[in-house]
Formats: sequence, C-alpha cells, structure tokens
Amino acid sequence: MRFWFTLIAVVCVSFTAATSANEWRQFRGPNGQGQVEAKNLPTTWSESENIAWKTKIPGRGWSSPVFAGPTIWLTTAVEFPLSEKELAEAREKKLAKNPLAKEMSLLSSVDLRAIGFDAVTGEIKQDIELFKLTELDPIHSLNSFASPSPVLDSNLLYCHFGELGTACVDTVSNTIVWKKQLPSKHSVGPGSSPIVTGDLFIVPCDGTEQQYVIALNKLTGEQVWKTKRPPLSGDVDEMHKSFSTPLQVTVNGRDQVIIPGAQWVVAYDPRDGYEIWKVRYGDGFSNVPRPVVGHGMAYICTGFMSPQLWAIGLDGQGDVSQTHVKFKVTKQIPAMPSPVLVYDQLYYVSDQGVVTCVNALSGDQIWTRRISGKYSSSPLYADGKLYFLSQEGKTTVLKPGLEYEEVAVNQLDGQLMASPVVLDESLLLRSQTHLYRIGKK
Repeated sequence: MRFWFTLIAVVCVSFTAATSANEWRQFRGPNGQGQVEAKNLPTTWSESENIAWKTKIPGRGWSSPVFAGPTIWLTTAVEFPLSEKELAEAREKKLAKNPLAKEMSLLSSVDLRAIGFDAVTGEIKQDIELFKLTELDPIHSLNSFASPSPVLDSNLLYCHFGELGTACVDTVSNTIVWKKQLPSKHSVGPGSSPIVTGDLFIVPCDGTEQQYVIALNKLTGEQVWKTKRPPLSGDVDEMHKSFSTPLQVTVNGRDQVIIPGAQWVVAYDPRDGYEIWKVRYGDGFSNVPRPVVGHGMAYICTGFMSPQLWAIGLDGQGDVSQTHVKFKVTKQIPAMPSPVLVYDQLYYVSDQGVVTCVNALSGDQIWTRRISGKYSSSPLYADGKLYFLSQEGKTTVLKPGLEYEEVAVNQLDGQLMASPVVLDESLLLRSQTHLYRIGKK
C-alpha cells in the first residue's frame, strides 16, 4: 500500500492513496475519495457495446457496490405500494403540511436486503433479508430506502439504512451477526454511509430532531461512544438534517474523523468521539458530499442554501472558524456529488451539470464547462481519466488537466445515482434497475 505525504508548515498529513482496484470496501473506494490506480479501463460503451454483464437488481436503491473477493455486494429496498385509497389517506395524514409534499413518496412496506453478485458472471448468489418494515415515513422521490453504501471489513458486511436499521452480516455463513436501530428522524430518507475503523463502526445520525455521531463495537453492535453535534441555530428542524459520510485522516500522528453536518464540520477522535476541531460555515444543511483531503487541508461542501467549497487546515484545535479556513469557492458548488482531487487540481460537478476545475492550493478557477444532465453520483478518477455519471444515464469521460478535454460520452438506459466502482479492468455502474459490469470480466 502506498501513501501520500504532504507537508504544510509543520503539519504532517497522511492518508491512504489511490490503491489498486482489487477491492472496494467502502463508499468512494479504497481511500474513500474516489481515486484508484487502474489500467485499461473502458472509455466507451452503450447498452449493446462493451458490457461484460448486466443483471437486474431486486428492488431499488442508490447505494454503491462493495467487494473484496469473488462477490459484489450492494443493498436494496424491495418496495410494496399503497392502494389508491390508502395513498390518498396517507398523503392527507402525513404530507398535508409538508412543503415538499409534491416531491415525496409513500409506500405500504419495504424489505431491506443485502444482495451478492458473482463478479465474473453477474449471477445473484445471495439475497439476504435484513429488515421488513411497515408504517413508513414519506421519502423524497430522488432518494431511496437503500441509499447509504455498505462497508466490508474482513468477512463482515455492514449495511446501514439510517434510522430504519443497521445490520452486520457474516459473508461466509450469510448470517446476520447483529442488528441495531439508531434513532434519527431524517425526514426525506437515509443518506449517510458509515465507516469502520479499528474495532469501531462509526456513523453520523444527523436528523431533524437530534444530531449526533455514534460508534459501535463492530463485532457486537454495542455502543462505545456517542457525541452530540455542536448547537444549531434556527428553529426550522428541516434545516438541521445532514447526510454526509465520514472520512478518516491522520494528522501529526493522530487519527481524526471529519464529518460535515448542518452549519458545522467537526473532526473527531475516532477512539472516544472527542472534538478535535470544528468550523462553522453558516446555514448549510442536508450536506451530502464526502470530504476530500490533500495538501494539508480538508475540502468541504457546505450543503444546501447557496453551497460553497471551503478549504480548512487540518492542524487546528477547538473552534478554528476564524483561523483555519484557507479559501472559499462560491460558484457552481455541488450539494450532492463529492469533489475529487487529482494532484494540484480539484474537480467537481454541480447538481445542475457544470464541471469545474480549481487550483487545490488557492481555490482559483482554472476552467468550467457545462455538460448536460443533473448529477447526484460522485465522480471517479482512475486510469488517468475522470468519470461523471448523470441522473439521465449518461457518463462523461474527461482527461484531467488545465483545459477541458472530453474523451467520450456514453449512454445507458435508466437513472444513474450511485457512484461508480472499479473492478480490475472494468467499471461497475448501478442504475435504478440493473447492475452493469462494463469492460473486461
């Protein structure tokens, strides 16, 4: 395994660099930042070209696949609709005063499942029911009940569905090791993916009514620590929720887990949940992008309400809002896709489809270009190329550099919301109906 070491002043920051694509255990890959070393990845495909296999997925979900070995795992939600009469009654009861009523969906019940696919053939090998739920809260039509990505740690698969349930699965015996309910009224459905570090399973629970970060013993599911988020201003509960995924980094020999939330980003000590540093960025909420780290800084997207990208020095202690913000970028910042760092350039795509390249040391814009579509998936950098997946099923492949350079544009049927995965010399792409392996088996 290779490491990048970046020295800024007296700050030594290390994190796992882009490693080879023989495993993908968490959201955004080996280092959690959408970078991986790979060769001979495909650049062109369609429904009839360069598809190794395509397998229909039971149910619906936006979690990204994970794998370590011959089986690819993802989570899904098998949905059961309400009758027309039940739907009308439920909308009146649950959505009458909701300003997002037209964008919300209601169901009778849902089965939350872990699905295992054979990496070579695409055949479904495992289909494990984890939770069967009724009396569901409404969910945003852009979201799913299976949006958080699972995590693989050795032979254990951790499947998180927000407040709906968390389960640990033994992938050798295909049995459930433990289950847990973590209360967090997320209002529009689950979003935050967990991490596993050392003996701990860590996940933020940033709901409308309570906000905290919790660590469980990864083998038993028992609580090890729980830390409340910093106080939030305002009395609108909907503006207190968040859906970001933690990122762990080591600074001057000390691990810290960086987790954006509504109004604040906080770095915690993973051992005990102690706040190492925090920065307040105002009214941002519903944060989705995962942090990106490099050059001694964390790059944070501040969430809805005019998203900004802040670069924050990693060597602070306490509230460093006035001392450690290195620069801010305010134009075309994503509310949902995460950025990706390639050497000294930071790339990101806005939800509305504007790709921007900025200098990662200063924040100065290098170029910007609109590509058609809307975007939720986080981009990938691999094999010297950038991959951007749109909700409309289009993948735009770019060459990183100081000028916009388009390599290819590829179209698949259906919606692409999940982030891409690299498996050897191929890509795994999840649509709302199928899992594709593109390129070589």
